Amino acid sequence: MITLYTAATPNGHKAAIMLRETALPHEVQAVDLGKGEQHTPEFVALSPNHKIPVIADADTGQAIFESGAILIYLADKSGLFLAADPARRSIALQWLFMQVGHVGPMLGQLWWSRHGTKEPNPPALERYTRETNRLYGVIDRRLGEARFIAGEEYSIADIAMFPWLRTHGELGIDIDAYPRLKDWLDRIDSRPAVLQGLRILKPHRD
Repeated sequence: MITLYTAATPNGHKAAIMLRETALPHEVQAVDLGKGEQHTPEFVALSPNHKIPVIADADTGQAIFESGAILIYLADKSGLFLAADPARRSIALQWLFMQVGHVGPMLGQLWWSRHGTKEPNPPALERYTRETNRLYGVIDRRLGEARFIAGEEYSIADIAMFPWLRTHGELGIDIDAYPRLKDWLDRIDSRPAVLQGLRILKPHRD
């Protein structure tokens, strides 16, 4: 049994979607970030960086933190959504690391510049908007080459990217400027496991 400690954020949704997609036995523990539950000694023992998500796998006694590492771990455990072939695996990991290193940080900064600060910061807003549009463009071009981000098969690269790229409305990004990405968002959003993963914490929020 896997226990997922998470909150309703893009990174939290990545792990939730992956667990729904793989159908690995799991339970969910909500972490209230507003109340600072990510800073409790019990949580930090699992996630040293005080961040969600983190999983605890009772089968192995392991705790895995960092959303990208969680996706790889669950892919290897389930045998799903990450190719065993080294070349195909490498492509998926490259796009996964792009999400972790660029898409998440830049879109997160743009969200904060638009919604999280009381004092407007026009240079920051302009910078992060420009970089976010550049990243949307990179992915839109990629989706002109392949049906999914890592190739012709759905993978952890799609699972990692989707919760972030779907926030275009909150970020003020014109999604119509990226038609292939928009089509990809619609296709991923129609997957039952994705919808379940996005709603995984709804009972806790209610």
